Amino acid sequence: MTTQAALAPPSRNLWPSRQGQRRLGKWVNGLFRLLCQGAALLVVVLAVLLTAVLAWKSWLAIRTIGISFLTSMTWDPEPSHRRFGALAFIYGTVATSVIAMVIAVPLGVGTATCLSEVAPGWLRRVCSPLVEMLAAVPSVVYGFWGLFVVAPALQRLITGLGGPNQGGVGILSAGFVLSIMIVPYVASISFDALRAVPRSQREAGLALGATRWQTIRSLVLPYAWPGILGGCFIALGRALGETMAVTMLIGNRPDISLSPFAMGNSVASVIANEFTEATYDLYLSALVELGLVLMLVSMAINSLARLLIWRVNGGGRAGRSSSGIFSASGPRRRPPRPPRRSPRNQHPHPASSRRMLPEPRSPNRISRPHHPSYGPHPTTGTPFGRTG
Repeated sequence: MTTQAALAPPSRNLWPSRQGQRRLGKWVNGLFRLLCQGAALLVVVLAVLLTAVLAWKSWLAIRTIGISFLTSMTWDPEPSHRRFGALAFIYGTVATSVIAMVIAVPLGVGTATCLSEVAPGWLRRVCSPLVEMLAAVPSVVYGFWGLFVVAPALQRLITGLGGPNQGGVGILSAGFVLSIMIVPYVASISFDALRAVPRSQREAGLALGATRWQTIRSLVLPYAWPGILGGCFIALGRALGETMAVTMLIGNRPDISLSPFAMGNSVASVIANEFTEATYDLYLSALVELGLVLMLVSMAINSLARLLIWRVNGGGRAGRSSSGIFSASGPRRRPPRPPRRSPRNQHPHPASSRRMLPEPRSPNRISRPHHPSYGPHPTTGTPFGRTG
């Protein structure tokens, strides 16, 4: 008896009832919703805490220096002088980022377009991982490559143009190396945006007689433009915060010069170079304020990117694109729901409610009233009095 009881199948009472399963599902769904909401709230809390900590640590410089911190070019942290102006660093950061974007955006979008629309499948499978691999190269490696390869080549160009001999380092060198560093971001995101374009867009253009270039220019690129624009702004945020490669190539001189061959300095470079040398509280607070300025600039650029993408998608009156894909009159309205189709092999009207429709009139029948003078009736043949 004991052996038979042990070998017997488990009772169905061990499994939860249908009502218990429903309660368990509601509990699991509620827990999952709380976890997702907590994760989203944690990101917001971390961003707020990061801003609050930077503002707290830089409050001494904000209170002591004031607005002249952003308008002055003089940076003299000697204990006897204590003059802090970040305008030259802000200019160097913006200048190197602009040079990098001018070079990287056409190169990255062109690479993505070639791999997505022109290159054969085997070349796409080989080159796509190589382009993305450039993002994994450490920035110090790019810095050494810039010092040993880019800087001597640019120095020969500068000497030929009559510029100063400064070893090839400067804003142009830093911007060029920075452009190579952010090309993978532009190319990777643009490639994904181009591959997401429906195939019907391309087929429609080719069916209307457009060439491949006309199809890409007029249909594919405008359709993928929001994703390409987002990738460009992500690359710009990466360029603003780059430290090591820019520090090795920009020259680290707090000056403002409109010449791209001149030396300069950036916000990230001055923080990396002088943070360990801050010997008093105001000096350290000024460096933290530089970090706060850099973070606020990055947040402002990301917000601007979201705004531009929203306007391009039709959220504002940003203008209608050439292909007419993006509407400028406001958010897209949901198309009307199509009528519900009847089941297969079933008459659209039930037999009980079927009505006999009038028989369509034959085209051979005379629609006007018959007159006896016309002769016999064309259908019945019945003669009428006088014929014509």
